[in-house]
Amino acid sequence: MAMIELPPLPYAKDALAPHISADTLTVHHDKHHKTYVEKTNKLIAGTEFEKLSLEEIIKRSARKDAHKKIFNNAAQAWNHTFYWHSMAPKGGGKPGGKLADQIKADFGSFEKFHEEFHTKGAEQFGSGWVWLVLKGGKLAVEATSNADNPVAHGDTAILCSDVWEHAYYLDYQNKRPDYLTAFLDKVANWSFAEENFAQARSQSKAA
Repeated sequence: MAMIELPPLPYAKDALAPHISADTLTVHHDKHHKTYVEKTNKLIAGTEFEKLSLEEIIKRSARKDAHKKIFNNAAQAWNHTFYWHSMAPKGGGKPGGKLADQIKADFGSFEKFHEEFHTKGAEQFGSGWVWLVLKGGKLAVEATSNADNPVAHGDTAILCSDVWEHAYYLDYQNKRPDYLTAFLDKVANWSFAEENFAQARSQSKAA
């Protein structure tokens, strides 16, 4: 059986401080993310899903009541790995290259994108995620509830922020807007986003 593994953080636990603290990353990665990985492995053991990648598990279990627990845990395992890479020490600022051009074309300006990402993340009711996605050849900002993600809908994730309370409560308490401002301005990994966008464009041209 191929086990889903918990990947290490791509930086030291204090590398995003003071914007995201080492205490937050320790609890978030070592407890929350680890639990999703462990539950996924337990749930898929002996099933049709046990030899699939996380992406395939998500696609095949999405919107199927019989596989809801598998979807929730597998999607959360995938979401968290993507989220860790969506942040970087000395991140923030603005993207460059073709991603910057596409953001300007699809949102009007980087500032309008920033506002929409921040607003949709802040206004997402309850637990969830806010994503920059590529869908139908255009960039869009979408908020998803609980474990839901772009993979389940055939879209391409470019960047994301976790808006479950455990992602920010130790550092920001109930001030989710402040956390999202720090995410965008101080830790957002635009190099990662640019790579995702370039790969998506390349795959689209090859198709």
